Amino acid sequence: MTQYKIEPQPYRPGASFLTLLEKEILRFKKIALQTIFAPVLMGVLYLTVFGQVLSGRMPTFDGVNYLHFLVPGLVMMTLLQNAFGNSSSSVLSSKIMGSLIFIQLPPFSGWELSLAMIGASVVRGLIVGGGVLLASVFWSAPPMLHVLWILIFAFMGAMLMGSLGLIAGLWADKFDQIGAFQSFVILPLTFLSGVFYSIHQLPPIFQTLSRFNPFFYIIDGFRYGFFSQSDFNPWVSLFIVSFFGILSAGFATYLMQIGYKIRK
Repeated sequence: MTQYKIEPQPYRPGASFLTLLEKEILRFKKIALQTIFAPVLMGVLYLTVFGQVLSGRMPTFDGVNYLHFLVPGLVMMTLLQNAFGNSSSSVLSSKIMGSLIFIQLPPFSGWELSLAMIGASVVRGLIVGGGVLLASVFWSAPPMLHVLWILIFAFMGAMLMGSLGLIAGLWADKFDQIGAFQSFVILPLTFLSGVFYSIHQLPPIFQTLSRFNPFFYIIDGFRYGFFSQSDFNPWVSLFIVSFFGILSAGFATYLMQIGYKIRK
């Protein structure tokens, strides 16, 4: 009688992360009409309406027309909202279906689980944001004077929101809580971060209040990459965004490691 012996496969560092990352990307790829095309269309509608209505009426940076000024703000707003929505919906739906606990059974570390979900959120955010930027070509594409700055702020902004989405998904017990968090926190902060205007148009008190909005630094630094002009020092904005992005990713990883609200 033939006997078969199964040899244990050596552990390959990073293989679990790549597998989980692929799983998360396939998740939103299968419903691309909802997760990719719908947000891009929404950004195009914003660009069409606000770009036409406010063009020539809203002062911006020196030598920058309003339509060009609007594009980076809409790109980043769409990117941030979709990065948050991807990780929060993924982890919460997995919790509700009871499948999240099973990916903790194999020898996956907490950082592999969290970074895979955050990484997929970054991918989705960049795809959707890139789609809105590509669509702006049909109107008038803005200049991109510092491509590296654009990529850095896009990545760090998506990482920050992907991390916050993961934290919110672990905290929430139902989709109503995620919806409330998006409606009363994420959406107001993104709309009041200078997407449609320069904060120098605001009264001094509101300019000061805008400095306490972390999304302002993301959008303002991102816009600097296009025009080499910004409302605030881009290096300070980069430090703030990087600090909160790394802090949020670290906290999300910690929650995954301890299994926060995963095992009941």
